[in-house]
Amino acid sequence: MIINLDEKFKKTQEQLDEKPNEQNMFNKFIDLYPTEWKQLKITFSKFNRSKQFGKTIPLPKPEQQIRKQIRAWLITQVLN
Repeated sequence: MIINLDEKFKKTQEQLDEKPNEQNMFNKFIDLYPTEWKQLKITFSKFNRSKQFGKTIPLPKPEQQIRKQIRAWLITQVLN
C-alpha cells in the first residue's frame, strides 16, 4: 500500500510533458518514486512466497495494481 497516492499521482502528472495516459503516468511514477515501487514489489514477493500450495494470492501483481490505480485516478480527474 502506498501512502498519499493521490498526491503522488498529482505530482507525477505535473512532471509529464505530454498529455497524461496510463503508460506515461506509470513510467514517470516509477522514475519519481522508486522507493515506493520497490516496497510494493517486496510486499508482493513476500505474499507470493508465503502462499500455500493450491491457494491463490490475494494481491495483484505490482504492475497491475499501479496501472489500475492510475486508470481510476485518471478517470476521476476527467470527471472533475
